[in-house]
Amino acid sequence: MSSIPNEPRLQPVNLVHKASLIDQQWSPRVVAEMNDYQFKVVRIEGEFIWHSHPETDEAFLVLEGTLRIDLPQGSVFIGPGELFVVPRGMQHRTAAEGEAKLMMIEPRGVLNTGDEGGERTATNDVWI
Repeated sequence: MSSIPNEPRLQPVNLVHKASLIDQQWSPRVVAEMNDYQFKVVRIEGEFIWHSHPETDEAFLVLEGTLRIDLPQGSVFIGPGELFVVPRGMQHRTAAEGEAKLMMIEPRGVLNTGDEGGERTATNDVWI
């Protein structure tokens, strides 16, 4: 296995390791970018707020634990190695009964609280 010294964007990203470096739950951190999209890792536990993203879909890839996404039609459970895309404009709430580690894929600048805002809005564009 070779690596290119001093070129972090040309190195593989260990998503589980990056997520373990986050000291606060519900605080997504950017680990990579592709065109206008960001790949973010986050640790969650408990329930988030209901919200939507009117301009974009939002993808969740579970790294560890089980993610529950509540939708108007019911709940979806996503396990390690599984991916789920919430369609643009759809109300949703993420939750985990024990801690879960996730990767989210969304356009740069999307707020974690979508159109709701409030005290749970995380600072955007923070890299780890």
